[in-house]
Amino acid sequence: MQKLSRSFAATLAGLSLAAGIPAAHAQYQRTASLVDLSLEQLANVEVTSVSKRPQRLSDVSAAAYVISAEDIRRSGATSLPEVLRLAPNLQVARADANQYAVTARGFNSVLSNKMLVLIDGRTVYSPLFSGVFWEAQDVMLEDIERIEVLGGPGGTLYGSNAVQGVINIITRSAADTQGTLVSLGLGSEDRALAVRYGASTASGTAYRVWAKETRRANSELTSGAPVRDESRMSHAGFRADRTSGADHVTVQGDLYQTRIDQAPAGRRVSGANLLGRWARDLEGGARAQVQAYFDRAERDQPGTLRDSLDTWDLDFQHLSRPLPGHDLIWGGGWRLQNDDVDNTSPAALALLPAKRRLVLWNVFAQHEQALGERLKLTLGLKLEHNDYTGAEWLPNARLAFEPAANHLLWGAVSRTVRTPSRVDKEFFTPGVAPFALAGGPNFRSEVAKVAEIGWRAQPRPSLSYAVTAFHHRFERLRSLDLGPGGATFNNNFEGKLTGLSAWAQWRVSERWRINGGYSHLRQHFEALAGTAPLGGTASLGNDPRQRWTLGASIDAGRGMEIDLQLRHIGALPNPAVPAYTALDARWGWRVRPGLELSVALRNLGDPRHPEWGAAANRAEFERSVFVKAVWQH
Repeated sequence: MQKLSRSFAATLAGLSLAAGIPAAHAQYQRTASLVDLSLEQLANVEVTSVSKRPQRLSDVSAAAYVISAEDIRRSGATSLPEVLRLAPNLQVARADANQYAVTARGFNSVLSNKMLVLIDGRTVYSPLFSGVFWEAQDVMLEDIERIEVLGGPGGTLYGSNAVQGVINIITRSAADTQGTLVSLGLGSEDRALAVRYGASTASGTAYRVWAKETRRANSELTSGAPVRDESRMSHAGFRADRTSGADHVTVQGDLYQTRIDQAPAGRRVSGANLLGRWARDLEGGARAQVQAYFDRAERDQPGTLRDSLDTWDLDFQHLSRPLPGHDLIWGGGWRLQNDDVDNTSPAALALLPAKRRLVLWNVFAQHEQALGERLKLTLGLKLEHNDYTGAEWLPNARLAFEPAANHLLWGAVSRTVRTPSRVDKEFFTPGVAPFALAGGPNFRSEVAKVAEIGWRAQPRPSLSYAVTAFHHRFERLRSLDLGPGGATFNNNFEGKLTGLSAWAQWRVSERWRINGGYSHLRQHFEALAGTAPLGGTASLGNDPRQRWTLGASIDAGRGMEIDLQLRHIGALPNPAVPAYTALDARWGWRVRPGLELSVALRNLGDPRHPEWGAAANRAEFERSVFVKAVWQH
C-alpha cells in the first residue's frame, strides 16, 4: 500500500495508542449470521424515514427498503454508492472511479437533483445544483446501523428536493461501537485502511473516534487508456452519546479531504461538519427533539471555479399522542447557507453574483389517526419558504389498511417540488456579457404530483415481499431555450412517469436466504406548445426501462459464508449505453471471534462494461478483486 499522508498516519498512530489502553467497557461485537436474522426480525426493524418516528417496517405505508448493517458487511462494497446498489428501489450507475449517478424513479444523472440524502440527519446536497457530490460523501461502513431508502416523495417531512426519494444513512450509537476495530483492504482497484476506537467515560458517556483512508485507481476507456481519475480520500470523525434519564444527547463531527486526478490539474473537495442533537422522552410516548449542525464544504475545480459553502441548520420536532389512536408530529426548521464562489475562469463560465446568502425556513405537521382496528389515515402539510420562489406548499395524504396480520395495503397522494438551484438562476457562460447561456431570472420550482399504491406482506415466517405502483405527473420541468439574447434556463417541459417496483426475501433454510427485486419505468415528456428546448427531453435524465436483481446468502459452516448478487440493468437511451448483467461474489471466513477475512469479486458477468456516458469518452469497468481483513476487540 502506498505511503499514507503524514496527517492521516498521525491520526492512525494516535488511535493505535488509544487502542492499547485497557478499557473496562471494551467488548467484541459478535458478527451476525443468517440464523440470527429471521425475516420476522427484519420485518420488526424500526424505521424512522417515513413518519419521523419509530415504526415497524411491516407497518410502513410507503415504498421503503432497509439496507441493514449485515447486508453491508456481506456485500463486500467499498463505498456508499456501491452499498446503495443493494436497494432495489434505487438506480445506481458508475460514471468513473469516483462519480455516480443515483436516483429513484427516473431523472438519473451525475447531477441528479431530485433525491434528498441525509447522513445522521444532516442534509448533504449542494445548492449549486440541488444534488449530491458523491465523491465527497464517505463514512466508515462498519459504523452504519442501517440505510433507509424511501422511493417516492417525502416533501411533507423533508421539504423540497425530496421529489423522487429519500436516502437516510443512520450510523450506530457510540455505545454500540466499543473497543477497537481495524479494517484493511487491498484490491485491483481500491485500497483502504480504517481504524476505530470506542470507550465510555466514568460518567457514562460513550464515544468513538475513527479515521480511514481510501485510494482508487484510474478507470479506463474502451481503448484501455486511463481516464485520469485516480483519487485519495482521507476522513476522520468522532461521535459521543449520553443518556441520562429521559434525555438523550449526541454530538458528532467529521473532517475529510479528497484529491482527484484530472486533466489539466487535479480537483480537491474537502470539508468539516459538527452536529448536536438533544431529545427528551415525555409522558405518554411523546418526544421532543432539537438538532443543530454546521457544515463547511469546499470544492476546487481548476479551470472552472472554487466554491466554499457554509451551512447552519436548526431543526425542532415534537411527537405526541393527544388522543388514543392519534399520533401528531409537528415542528419547524431554519437553514442559512453562505455560498462563496471564486470564478477562476470567467472567460468560460461564472456564477453571478459570486457570493450568495440563502435562507430557508419551514413549519410542518403530520397527523395519523386510526379509523378502526385495521385502517389508518395520515394527513400532512409543510410550508417551506426559500429566497428564490417564496412559499411552497407540500401536502400528502396516506391511507393504510391491514386486511390480515402481516399484510398491508396502502395508498398515497402527494405534491412536492424541486426548488431552483444557483445553476438554474445564476449560471452564465461566458462569465461576461454577451452571454451564450444564462440562468433563468424567471425560473420557477419544478412540480411533481404523485399517486402511489402498494402491498406489503409476510404470508409465512420465511417469506416477505412488497409491491408498489406509482404515477408521477410533472409540471415546469427545467429546459434550455434559445432566445434573441442567447440560451436561458426555463420551465418548458412537462410529462408523466409510471412505474412498478417490487422486492422479496425468502429464507429457504436456516443457512440459506435469497432476495430479488424488479423495477419497470415508463416516461413520457414533451415541450410546452410553442417552445422547442435545446437538446430535447434527453436533458431530463437517462434511465433504463427495466432492471432486476437476484441475490443469495449462504452460511457454509465452519465460520464461512458465501454471498452472490446478480443485477441486470436495461439499456440507457440517450446517450446510448448498452444493457449489462453483472455478478458480484463474496467469500467470508470468521477465523475466530474478532477476526474476519473476505474476498469480494466484482463484475463477473462480462470482461468489462460501461454504465454511464457517451461512447467517445466514457469509462468501462472490468472484473476486480478486493481482499479484506477486519479485526476487532
